[in-house]
Amino acid sequence: MSDLSVYLKSTPYFDFDEASVRAFADAVVDSSAIDPVEIATALYLAVRDDIRYNPYSFDKDAKSMSASWVLEHKSTYCVPKAVLLGAVARYKRIPSRLGLADVRNHVASPQFVEMLGTNVFAMHGYIELFLEGRWVKATPAFNAELCEIMGVVPLEFNGREDSIFHEFTDDGRKHMEYLKDYGTFDDVPYDFFVQSIKEAYPHMDAFIEEYGVGKSLEQDMAALKS
Repeated sequence: MSDLSVYLKSTPYFDFDEASVRAFADAVVDSSAIDPVEIATALYLAVRDDIRYNPYSFDKDAKSMSASWVLEHKSTYCVPKAVLLGAVARYKRIPSRLGLADVRNHVASPQFVEMLGTNVFAMHGYIELFLEGRWVKATPAFNAELCEIMGVVPLEFNGREDSIFHEFTDDGRKHMEYLKDYGTFDDVPYDFFVQSIKEAYPHMDAFIEEYGVGKSLEQDMAALKS
């Protein structure tokens, strides 16, 4: 087995040396917990549901992709949520690494698809955790309340099987499909990430500034049902 120490380090993004990140993890898993799978699944649920998913919160400031920033703001998109899960896992001595992929989302809100100009989400983030001798994928993006509004069963994670995204909604409609996987990284590849977003959505900064401030995906989806 290769050296996993790089996947256990605190970094400016996986910043579990910050007190807020440690406090969050310790509130979820106390010091008596010893089973890495149980620790990982508890942390997954906490990140999934305590942090609201909101793609309108995208910010090119590098700090906004750190675990401590996510805990301060409590609302963000898939990549920082994955980083938060990776950071608290590292703090609990579970190796983690970030995965990035392009995906097609068939049930995104019309407002957000209009903003992007496509239903392809570039640079979607997930996390891989090293459990029981192998890497397992986890995606803590959509919080349970948002899933209820969208008609999607919250994505579960058992620590032993990959959990990457719903293929179908609960009424059988296609939801998400992976188009291109960029692999995994021991830290956020910030320059690569931002350049890829710029190339995929050259107009997005202006659109968010004009239309996206203060918006959320939950508001979009709730409006569709009203």
